[in-house]
Amino acid sequence: MITTRSISGSSQSPRSPSSQPYLSVSVTDPVKLGNGVQAYISYRVITKTNLPEYQGPEKIVIRRYSDFVWLHDHLFEKYKGIFIPPLPEKSAVEKFRFSSEFIEMRCQALDTFVNRIASHHELQQSEDLRTFLQADEETMERLMSQETGIFKRKPADLMQIFKDVQSRVSDVVLGKEKPVEESNPEYEKLKHYIFELENHLAEAQKHAYRLVKRHRELGQSLSDFGKAVKLLGACEGNSLGKVFSDLGTKSETLSDKLQKEAHQLLMNFEEPLKDYVRSVQSIKATIAERANAFRRQCELAETIKLKEINLNRLILIRSDKVGEAEFEYNQLKAESEEATRMFEKIMRLMNEEIVRFQEQKTLDMGIAFHEFAKGQARLANGIATAWRSLLPKLEACSSS
Repeated sequence: MITTRSISGSSQSPRSPSSQPYLSVSVTDPVKLGNGVQAYISYRVITKTNLPEYQGPEKIVIRRYSDFVWLHDHLFEKYKGIFIPPLPEKSAVEKFRFSSEFIEMRCQALDTFVNRIASHHELQQSEDLRTFLQADEETMERLMSQETGIFKRKPADLMQIFKDVQSRVSDVVLGKEKPVEESNPEYEKLKHYIFELENHLAEAQKHAYRLVKRHRELGQSLSDFGKAVKLLGACEGNSLGKVFSDLGTKSETLSDKLQKEAHQLLMNFEEPLKDYVRSVQSIKATIAERANAFRRQCELAETIKLKEINLNRLILIRSDKVGEAEFEYNQLKAESEEATRMFEKIMRLMNEEIVRFQEQKTLDMGIAFHEFAKGQARLANGIATAWRSLLPKLEACSSS
């Protein structure tokens, strides 16, 4: 029976009659299209759901990386305070851009990206998500060609928001600008946690990368050693030559095991760590949005005070400009109230989001480290068994 991830996090069959709502998405079948600099990878995005706002129980569309960027950017702009799942980076190196391993990693990361959105209690209701999952390719192309403003920017440009905040801090240190920062112990604690987490995750991911590289290098060395020993055995041509040949064959077999385990380590350990590094960067972008909202709220409050003083002065001198000043004051007051509501909403959502993030991180990191330990145990047992099977032949050879 086919099971799918439901929007409530449980599994069920899309064929079974049930009132439990579900939304399952999978990104599969990456295909290279075009040539040269115009080449790109397309993906098959399969949606299975019983939600009434969707066109049917199953929909298959073809999407490319830029379509995923479109979805990410729209969600980031419309859902302030929510941690928008990160996208994998776009490779700028041609030789890696279309390697089979890179394509597999990209496909897995895009699948994770969409499913995190589909399982989020607010993001799953997004009209942009429904468009992404259901619109034909021509409609998507037309929508993207109409983009203006923030949606014209590259995904990396969104992180510029956070860099701008850091730049403002530098300006303060240099005496160029007075700081307008939120003074909140819980907020400071959150920022400290996120910065520390990013550093530790990045360090863990760096060493995971080294582990993958070490496995591959050892696998290649065993392969080279196996070939050399087999050639040596061919020169002997007797019982010693047979043992050398067996040793070379076993080395090549173990080389294959190491290469396969390196790939599993990459996909199930290094990539999840890298994904969480990207997730933390997304949280930092939301923190920057909160800082912007707080700053706007403060700036409007200060401006209103000045406008109020000016309005009272005009009233006292019975100026004919009172009406215009009163209109401007009321307009600013409405903007200020909206800015306050926005800031309070971002605060509330971030408090909810950090709890959800920590729960999901605990689950995902537990799975990643379990896969790591299981893979290392499997590899160690395989290597020990392989070498152990050769010992009787080597002992017989050395004692004769």
